[in-house]
Amino acid sequence: MATQKTGLAERYAVALYDLADGAKALDAVAGDLKALGQAIVEVPDLARVLNSPVLSRADQSKAIAAVLEKSGAHELTRRFIGVIAQNRRLAALTEISKAFLALLAQKRGEVLAEVVAAQPLTDAQVEKVKDALKGTYGSKVVVDVKVDAGLIGGLIVKVGSKLIDHSLKTKLMRLQLAMKGVG
Repeated sequence: MATQKTGLAERYAVALYDLADGAKALDAVAGDLKALGQAIVEVPDLARVLNSPVLSRADQSKAIAAVLEKSGAHELTRRFIGVIAQNRRLAALTEISKAFLALLAQKRGEVLAEVVAAQPLTDAQVEKVKDALKGTYGSKVVVDVKVDAGLIGGLIVKVGSKLIDHSLKTKLMRLQLAMKGVG
């Protein structure tokens, strides 16, 4: 099932990329998808609407259209997500967004790094993370920062399939497991 969803997301992402590239709206669409992804994370009701098999296509379409209208999304983004809603594919929207952003980064020669921090990072801190990753991954590193207060402190950095977890939460869990093993 996960492979089907990934394949579906990649097909939609390629189609959206081609449309956005032709309309010279790659940056606008990418910004819209990032903002929508953040809204889905921050507003649980929105995620429930997108994933609900109970709601009709029309209701889901109206809900997502209202969100996109209020956020000032680009016309291409609104039309494309409208098609996704009509095709009952809103549950795959997060994967489609990730696939689109990854494709955009690849086409631009960039490496996408997903960073999860315990608290919002300052611009200077984001630049330090970029600089640290540039040495390993090349000159163009794009950082997508998310906040998870549950980490207590530190960072989790994901680049491709590589995960670097320097969060305080994980260190405390490792310490707890080590202490259980000693006693």
